Amino acid sequence: MSSQTEPLIVQSYLGGKWQTGSDRGAALVNPTDGFTIAFASSKGLDLGAALDYSRRVGGPELRKLGYAQRAALLGKIADVLAAKREQWFEIARKNSGNTKADAGMDVDGSIGTLKYFAKVGAALGDSNALADGAPARLARDPNFQGLHIGVPMSGVAVHINAFNFPGWGLWEKAAVTLLSGMPVFAKPATSTCWLAKEMVAAVVEAGILPEGSLSILCGSPNEMLDHLQFGDVVAFTGSAGTGQKIRQHPRVQQQGVRVNIEADSLNAALLGPDVSDGSASSHFFVREVVREMTLKAGQKCTAIRRVLVPADRAAGVASALVAALSEVRVGNPENEAVGMGPVVNGQQRKSIENGIKSLSKEASIRYRPAKFTPVDADPEAGAFVPPTLFEVANASQSSLVNDLEVFGPVATVVPYRDKDDSFAIAQRGGGSLAVSVFSEDTNYLADAATALGSSHGRVLLVDPSIGDSHTGHGIVLPSLLHGGPGRAGGGEELGGLHGMWLYHQRVAVQGSGTTLTAIASRAVEIPK
Repeated sequence: MSSQTEPLIVQSYLGGKWQTGSDRGAALVNPTDGFTIAFASSKGLDLGAALDYSRRVGGPELRKLGYAQRAALLGKIADVLAAKREQWFEIARKNSGNTKADAGMDVDGSIGTLKYFAKVGAALGDSNALADGAPARLARDPNFQGLHIGVPMSGVAVHINAFNFPGWGLWEKAAVTLLSGMPVFAKPATSTCWLAKEMVAAVVEAGILPEGSLSILCGSPNEMLDHLQFGDVVAFTGSAGTGQKIRQHPRVQQQGVRVNIEADSLNAALLGPDVSDGSASSHFFVREVVREMTLKAGQKCTAIRRVLVPADRAAGVASALVAALSEVRVGNPENEAVGMGPVVNGQQRKSIENGIKSLSKEASIRYRPAKFTPVDADPEAGAFVPPTLFEVANASQSSLVNDLEVFGPVATVVPYRDKDDSFAIAQRGGGSLAVSVFSEDTNYLADAATALGSSHGRVLLVDPSIGDSHTGHGIVLPSLLHGGPGRAGGGEELGGLHGMWLYHQRVAVQGSGTTLTAIASRAVEIPK
């Protein structure tokens, strides 16, 4: 068990210096025991001046470097973070209630993403503009030509991140942004901002980046959005409701600020109609659902919320899930026998419990421990929620299953009639980040890719040949697109070097062949 010590003060790094708010601010807690471990405040901080400093100092200094030079900086950041890996794991345990596996997703995901962009960015050379095709003739005179290029945006990239990945959320956005030549102004969720702040402090102390290219605001955002300007970019990860408020902010609309939203969604796992009970595919399916329910205590935007199975096998799949979930030990992440820790705080625990009550109106609880006591922890002081599995008898009579996301270790078994019904139910989520399909029928998997592609940002197709080797339903890879349509936000992050376009302005350039050839020689085409 943790012992209570004097809470830390989590500062912000703005305008090239560490700053402290004028009051104590919000409390950061250890969700295992409920103790306050830190406070973070932004009251009284001049956010307008801080954002201006990033634009005025950080942007020009970054853009003096070419892509390959900035890629090299990302590699150095990864090395600094890797050297303190165990320190980050400890903070993740204390502030987020992470098990070692949970912390690994966040910390190692951060380091791996930075290394990826350091490697692929090195191939871009010393250019400072992106090419989008070759010069093309525009008129009868063959010397009059046109060309599309991308130039880095002139403002600051404001990154507003969620509480569940304070490390990875920071660096997956920052890696692409810094490589593109825009300064980063990070706003992590206050409840878990300690890890993000310490990571930034390590990078600042190492003196890797040009002055003004990396800032972090810990505490309330206050009037931050009021100071946005034309040329800025906002990248947000969090709830759909908050994302909508950002899009509708008067300053965002008046200044035409570019906004990218990655919101939570009702992701699904789909078991193909060809899969028999006890088969390898059935085993892989059950294992993946349980993993997604319990990693990070189900607090992942990509986590599986709906478990779609053939109606004639729903009972068998549900029984297999119950058996696997009953083996999961929930409790203090310091205990190596624990497979799932607490949710992030008491407020989130209450939200999850309220969501469970709401789902109970339309679905039956198939698994939830009757007497739940977390391992090595006080159930009243900690923010523990046991895995909870629902099931519905008829998908068409349960709307909440497709509308209400409970952001925790909660999923619902949903039966379907046939192939078309399985795809239709998956689409009822209204736009999702990811769907996984498990089948031994190649044609069914191919049909799923096209049928579900319009309503999902990522489709994972699992046949037995990759059952043990695929990276997982909930794992976001830097080389692939992260985002989704509809309620998932309609945004696109990562996707390899193509993610750089969010931070570039695509511009059509017209001129003589000689001039455009010279311009094209200074720009670099992103590899297909």
